[in-house]
Amino acid sequence: MPTHFPSAFRAHPWHGVDPGPDAPSVVTSFIEIVPADTVKYEVDKATGLLKVDRPQRFSNVCPALYGFVPRTLCAERVGAYCSEKTGRVGIIGDGDPLDICVLTEKSLPRGDVLIQAIPIGGLRMIDINQADDKVIAVMRDDAVYGHLTDIRQCPAAVIERLRHYFLTYKLSPGSPDPVEITHVYSRSEAHEVIRRSVADYNAAFRGAAMR
Repeated sequence: MPTHFPSAFRAHPWHGVDPGPDAPSVVTSFIEIVPADTVKYEVDKATGLLKVDRPQRFSNVCPALYGFVPRTLCAERVGAYCSEKTGRVGIIGDGDPLDICVLTEKSLPRGDVLIQAIPIGGLRMIDINQADDKVIAVMRDDAVYGHLTDIRQCPAAVIERLRHYFLTYKLSPGSPDPVEITHVYSRSEAHEVIRRSVADYNAAFRGAAMR
């Protein structure tokens, strides 16, 4: 009898999936939630399974596919880049994988899937002094969005919907806004954020030398 079945076990979506040979130009992305979801799901870091983070209490729903880039981490280098670009001191990474929003004309019925995404820009979001970047990408070969190469080509209304979602998804009526978006940035900056988040991941989990 075989003593092990390596192909029988599902890879952990954060640690067991490669971001891809063409990263940061094209990145494998793990999708946690889709626009139809009224519950916020996220990967359980210990098991790799999707868990319910919280029901969405109010009417806001994410206007794009939302997940993260595997084998990335928002830590020292991502925080330093945010400090550099905003002129603020003491910003740190939020300790999570790098978030990504993927634009597509297709309606996916659920998350918990891998897709190939082309980063075109991002939102520089700060959550209580923590860098919480949201890379914006398009699904590769998408009929409507697939031709976009930079966020400047994206309809302004789409970007405003994403900004509104992230500025309000943690907000309760009467409570102060816990997050801010300081910049909408270009593809080149998104690529740099991805490179730094990969370096942060390697330093934390693979013992890579500091760069």
